[in-house]
Amino acid sequence: MVLKIHSRCNLACDICYMYELEDQSWKTRPTVISQETVAQVAQRLSDYAKAHLLDSVAVILHGGEPLLVGPARLRRICEEITHTLSPVTTVDLHMHTNGLLLHERHLEILKEFDVKVGVSVDGDQTANDRHRLDRKGRSSYEKVLRGIERLRAPEYLNLFQGILCTVDVENDPVTVHDALTRLQPPRIDYLLPHSTWDSPPPAGSSRSATPYADWLLRVFDRWLEQGRPMEVRTFDSVLSTLRGGPSLTEAMGLAPSDLAVVETDGAIEQADSLKAAYDGAPATGYDVFRHTFDDFARHPGVRARQSGLGGVSETCRRCPVVQSCGGGLYTHRYSTERGFDNPSVYCDDLRAFIEGVAERITDRTLSPAVHDIGELRLAQVELTHELLRRANDRASEDTDWARAWQTLLFLDGDARAGAELDVLLTHPYVRSALRRVWSEGPLSGWLAALTVAAGVRGRTEVTLAWDQRNRELHLPTLGTLRLPMSGRVEITTGPDGFTVRHADGTQRVRVGEADHGTWRPLRPQLSTQSPLPLADGPLIDDADPYRHCFPADVQDPLETADRELFGKRVQLAFELADEQLPGWRGDRNLLVPWVVTPLARGTGVQLGEHAPGALGIAVDAEPELVAQQLPRLGRRARFFALRETTDLTVPGRPAGRLLDEADDALATACRAPDDCFDAGPRAVALKEAHRALTALADEPERDLTETGAAFVGRLWADWQRWAQ
Repeated sequence: MVLKIHSRCNLACDICYMYELEDQSWKTRPTVISQETVAQVAQRLSDYAKAHLLDSVAVILHGGEPLLVGPARLRRICEEITHTLSPVTTVDLHMHTNGLLLHERHLEILKEFDVKVGVSVDGDQTANDRHRLDRKGRSSYEKVLRGIERLRAPEYLNLFQGILCTVDVENDPVTVHDALTRLQPPRIDYLLPHSTWDSPPPAGSSRSATPYADWLLRVFDRWLEQGRPMEVRTFDSVLSTLRGGPSLTEAMGLAPSDLAVVETDGAIEQADSLKAAYDGAPATGYDVFRHTFDDFARHPGVRARQSGLGGVSETCRRCPVVQSCGGGLYTHRYSTERGFDNPSVYCDDLRAFIEGVAERITDRTLSPAVHDIGELRLAQVELTHELLRRANDRASEDTDWARAWQTLLFLDGDARAGAELDVLLTHPYVRSALRRVWSEGPLSGWLAALTVAAGVRGRTEVTLAWDQRNRELHLPTLGTLRLPMSGRVEITTGPDGFTVRHADGTQRVRVGEADHGTWRPLRPQLSTQSPLPLADGPLIDDADPYRHCFPADVQDPLETADRELFGKRVQLAFELADEQLPGWRGDRNLLVPWVVTPLARGTGVQLGEHAPGALGIAVDAEPELVAQQLPRLGRRARFFALRETTDLTVPGRPAGRLLDEADDALATACRAPDDCFDAGPRAVALKEAHRALTALADEPERDLTETGAAFVGRLWADWQRWAQ
């Protein structure tokens, strides 16, 4: 939630969407938010967080210039929000400022409430002074630098969240980026100037058809040359979505909008950038005194920005880079004639930029994982290791994370514990959790629980303490412990379990023994001897908090009898598949799932997204139907896992979609012998595979990597074998 606490500014930026563009509603609003309004906002947000069981909420103090409220009022605002929200959820306070008033009195208050600070600055002095002058037309640059210098003092450095820079193609991109790099921000966010089809962006003196793409790609090249010294949100988002990951910015990608804006008078509005579209564009008619945030969430304007691919124009839906672009920022799509049913006014630039990034990051070397399932599993473990390393790089200020990380390194150096850790890191929901870490920040409790699980599995004694946010403490692959309360916990592992110490006392847990109401162990099917995943049956995991990686809803943790019944149905499905297609689990084309999660009724059988090895099965799915799907899904899982660890095509090109279609069709054709599968559907599937493979041959050869070309060769061989 963006909370406007002051509606005026001490700068006069000529590109400001709030004061200089279409919407002028600031003129009729209170200069400063009242304490009554702050209290009502905090209560409404607390009610919403409680009703929806939110782990955390982010409140961004904004303006105008928020520091104009003064130190005393700033403290009261932070106190009210923290006091009201903290009993219900974790509150993350942020502030966006122009930096001119970052003096010690303000910084002490920001430190007291752990308010993370983002500062606007557009590069070196020449670039910054092009638009960001004070109200008397004077440079603001030196004052901003002094504010950032104070913010970077050791006692405040952990508050420095990053820099926002508005792109002006008249400024030299490398000079701008180097100037910002010298300020050593943890993050830079390059923003395109707010423009619409009615008010197109300035092209500057460039004769290029895509001046903004050219500008950003020069910065991207410089950033890579520097070794990516800080996060750059636009770049990180494109890198993520090109590999099938989540969008990290509202400005690009198909992630649903989760933003509310509250003005100084308590009005609840949509994204602030909409002020650039037309007068009244962000308005909803709602306010915190008469309406709730649930009312706001149901507003048609909000829903329009939460419908993913269905919410973009027809032109965008046909575009190969739509997953990365997402139609661009919603505001930038506006025209008087068609409303928001347009591509972004930056459409050509966004596509050129995304395709330029894709070309630069494509790995064209041949991966042995394309031919060997064992190599693919190794590549998956290494990918998880890399994601862990990246997460650790982002968590340097989190002491609980740091202790868990050091313990994890210790376990990795032990032969037995290290082997168990490698098995643990193949758990698909470890990957799901790391995706949350990448998009939301470090989850120290999760890493600590992962480390404890590795210690238990490796029979190695370790001790870790951390702040447990809820009462359900889940240890991956082992089980879930229900604590008497949330709060600080300390766990010591032992040869057959672990001991938990907390404010209410001590609990001793043996991992293989259920303790009704307290410890709920996970067990693999067909064996009760070990919590390890076994080749003869999958692990049923219905409790991992990061199992929500399926296109369908997961089932709540099952009662004991229901879980046993579900396990028997899963076991029967695997046995039937073994009868129908003997040896299918050893097929080099398949990645056989070893973690099965119950899904809601009527949702069928689903693969986990970006969670190789995870299979979701509806609690009411018939074993016979599941058995028919298992070989097909095993093949699809292998394709998805291979695509995550190496490049088959240049990301964002049509060749990737065609490769997916060909593999999907062959997976359908090859799923069972003739006496189990009607020849008609198989013929249709083979025809579809042939169409996709033939279309692939018409795509530019450079769009396929060596691994992709090898994979296409295997698909042709499979097609010929099954067609005969």
